[in-house]
Amino acid sequence: MMPRAKLKAQKVEAANALLEGRALPQGGAWITRARSAAEKRVRELGLPTKRDEYWRYTDPRRLTAADVEPGALHDTQGEPPAFDAFDRVKLVFVDGVFDADASDPMALEGVEICQLSQAAMTDLHWARDLYGSLEARGQSPVERPLASLNTAYATQGVLIRITGKPEKPISLIYHRESETSDAMVHHVIRVESGAEATILENGPFATRFNQVMEVDIADGGTLHHIRAQGRDHERVGCAHFFARLGAGSHLKSFTLTANGALIRNDSVIWLDGAAGSAHVAGATVGDGAFHHDDTVFITHGAPRCESRQVFKKVLRRSAVGVFQGKILVNQVAQLTDGYQISQSLLLDEDAQFLAKPELEIYADDVKCSHGSTSGEIDSNQLFYLRARGVPEDTAKTLLVLAFLAEALDEIAEPAYAEDLRARLEAWFERRG
Repeated sequence: MMPRAKLKAQKVEAANALLEGRALPQGGAWITRARSAAEKRVRELGLPTKRDEYWRYTDPRRLTAADVEPGALHDTQGEPPAFDAFDRVKLVFVDGVFDADASDPMALEGVEICQLSQAAMTDLHWARDLYGSLEARGQSPVERPLASLNTAYATQGVLIRITGKPEKPISLIYHRESETSDAMVHHVIRVESGAEATILENGPFATRFNQVMEVDIADGGTLHHIRAQGRDHERVGCAHFFARLGAGSHLKSFTLTANGALIRNDSVIWLDGAAGSAHVAGATVGDGAFHHDDTVFITHGAPRCESRQVFKKVLRRSAVGVFQGKILVNQVAQLTDGYQISQSLLLDEDAQFLAKPELEIYADDVKCSHGSTSGEIDSNQLFYLRARGVPEDTAKTLLVLAFLAEALDEIAEPAYAEDLRARLEAWFERRG
C-alpha cells in the first residue's frame, strides 16, 4: 500500500500539472477572491484518485485527464426531450455555453436571473457571499477537488434568486454539438424566506462536464429540483449539488439517469435550521458500458429535521452502479428522522452494484435507518403476469417500473413523475 504522504504528493503534483499555464478568468473583486481561494484548494487537495476512500468504486481518470476523449454524438431523432410538454422558462446551454438566442427572456415574476458571465464582471452582486461558499464548506470531511476546480475556472452558468412563487418552472436545458466539448458550468440558487420554485434540468450537456450547483434555502423556503440525465451514450461527467437549508425549509431533489459512459452525482446537504426536510432520490437504468455513481452526504445540524435518500438502479450487460450515502447526525440534532435506502435490480449476471451506506449519530433521540439490497426480477411475480397473458418483455418492464416507483414517488408534482416514468418505459421498449 502506498504511504499517505507519497499519495498526497502525487495528487498535488497532478493538480499542479493540470493547472500549469492556466489563468483564472477575469472578473470583479468578489468573484476573483472566490476563484483564487478555489484554485488554492485544488492545489492543496490535489486531484482525486481511485485510492481515495470515496473514489474506490469509480475511477476518476477520465474526469481529471488534460484532454477529452472524443465521444460520438447520439441521434435523438424521434425522441422528444424530457419536460418538452410543460410550459417553462427555458435557459439553454450548448456545449456548456449559454445560448441567449435559444433561451427565453429572463423575466419571471418572483425570480431574478442573471448569467454568471455578466455578474462576474460586476463589483457588487447578491451572489458574492454564496458563490463558492457552499462548495468550500463541502470539502470537509470529504474532499471534493473537482468541485473546487469548477469554482475556480467556470465562466458559464446562471445565478437565480427566488423571491416569490413563480407560476412556471425554470428549465436548464443542455445540448451537445461537439464530439470533444469539455464544459464547466456553475449555478447559484438562492431561495428567499417563504419563496418556492421548481428547477428542471435535462439534456446531454457535453462530451465531458463538470457541474456545480450551490443552493441556499432561507427559513421557510422550498425548492423542487428535478433532473433528467440521458439522451447521450458517450457522456462523461461529474455533477456536484451543494445545499444549505434554514429553519422550516424544504428541498426535494430527484435525478433520472439513463445512458452515459461515466456519471458521478455528488450531493452534499446541510440541515442547519430546525424542522427542515431534505429528500434526495434517484432512478437509474444502465446498459453495457455504463458506470453510474451516486454519492450523498447529509448532515443534520439542527433538531426536528427529516431526511430521505431513496436510490434505485436497474443494471444489465456489464453496467456498474455505485451508491455511497451517509447520514451524519450532530449532537444538537435531537428528534432527527433519517431514512436511507439503496437498491439494485440486476437483469443479468454481468451487472454489478457496489454500495456503501453509512450512519454516524451523536444525538440520543433519533429515528434513523438505512438499508441496501441487490437482486434479480422475482420469478414468481414474472410467472404471475405471464400466466395472465402478459408478454414476457412487457411483464419485465412492468416489474422494473414497479421497482423504480419508490424513487419516482419522491417527485412532488405527479405530472413530472409521469413524464419521466413514460421516458423509462420507452427506454426499455427500445432496448428490449
